Amino acid sequence: MLDETLLDDPDALARVDRRGLLRGAAEAGARVRTAARHAAEAGVTELNPEGRPRSIMVAGPGTASAGVADLVAALAGASAPVARLHSTGVAAAAGAYRWTLPGWAGSVDLLLITTTDGSEPGLALLAEQAYRRGVTVAAVAPERSPLAEAVTGTHGLVVPMAVAPHELTDEEAQEASPAALWALLTPLLALLDRVGLVSAPADALQRIADRLDRTAERCGPAVATYGNPAKTLAAELADTLPLVWTEGALAAPVGRRFATVLAELAGRPAFAAELPEALAAHRVLLAGDFAGGADPDDFFRDRVDEAQALHARVVLLRDRPVGGLTAAPAARELALSHDTTISELEPEDTTAGNGNGTSTGDDPTAPGTGPAAPGNGPAGESPAAPGPGPGTVRDGATDLEGLAELLAITDFAAVYLALTSRLHTT
Repeated sequence: MLDETLLDDPDALARVDRRGLLRGAAEAGARVRTAARHAAEAGVTELNPEGRPRSIMVAGPGTASAGVADLVAALAGASAPVARLHSTGVAAAAGAYRWTLPGWAGSVDLLLITTTDGSEPGLALLAEQAYRRGVTVAAVAPERSPLAEAVTGTHGLVVPMAVAPHELTDEEAQEASPAALWALLTPLLALLDRVGLVSAPADALQRIADRLDRTAERCGPAVATYGNPAKTLAAELADTLPLVWTEGALAAPVGRRFATVLAELAGRPAFAAELPEALAAHRVLLAGDFAGGADPDDFFRDRVDEAQALHARVVLLRDRPVGGLTAAPAARELALSHDTTISELEPEDTTAGNGNGTSTGDDPTAPGTGPAAPGNGPAGESPAAPGPGPGTVRDGATDLEGLAELLAITDFAAVYLALTSRLHTT
């Protein structure tokens, strides 16, 4: 159960935030700048590749590395196939993980290794295997870690992972920090820009950092819930089963990451699916025991000592639809027909007149998502016009900036749910 009194008490939030999660979320913009500087110092921006790689492989343990692989695949799009190398092993421990290159990997492929630890022997062995097969290797790992030394020894490229001073002696905070994703992803964006797979020059990385800073100002603990999109979303998701529906190529990895961090940080189950397939995949969840109107057994029985039943709530994360087509109206109609409430998030620049990129509401009987929160745009907006591909400038911003905003808001929301749940307050 969420302790709502904590949401608007910054001092209390700071006391229960023993892992520095809020600090990590707030420092995401600074982490991008530091990581971009590390990439430049490592020589990434001076690379002159002979051509694009045939394919990209991404390996690394943990939620941050999985998120990086998912985002790289979405950003690269049709430019090159991206495969995440899943680990094997007998335990979730650095010494137990093992990775293997696929049989087709060779000299025209690129292996990206990302880790917040750097002590995994399996990753060092993977780098050596790639060297023997002629695969180009680039790694983002803690400075002077065993992995960094192994990749350097096989003539690979190593970018030191950007860490904050308070994380140097706190491995738990570093692993759990939402900023870890940006520390690992940013150098790879700079690298993929150089090989022609993603448009992410230095000025684009700076704009991403600026957008993360602005989002952190809106979502910070000192901002009251009614004007804070992350706190609002956290309050709406309390005691619910979140169904995270995404629309758009870049929204999909954000939704999957949101479901993952809700489980990992806040201990809350969530399901993520892409529209329009989500309408069929989650229809039964909306109609079954998790339906908004579900009320089992006797209405008049005493429920004082009973745990509150979970009801589904839809979270719609939207990027600009391809070709102007959108399944959002169908999603709203399905939720409405099952008395299920819906929250909506879009990047700032995709909703005209929207000051914060968030549209949420609790009235299941209204068109769309119900009355908009203060500062939000209308819930039933018309379909957005088609936009260009990832990384290109659009309406004075970039798709990467919108991606950063969605990631920041959902990361903050997951942190608030974690800090105000019984898991952390008892």
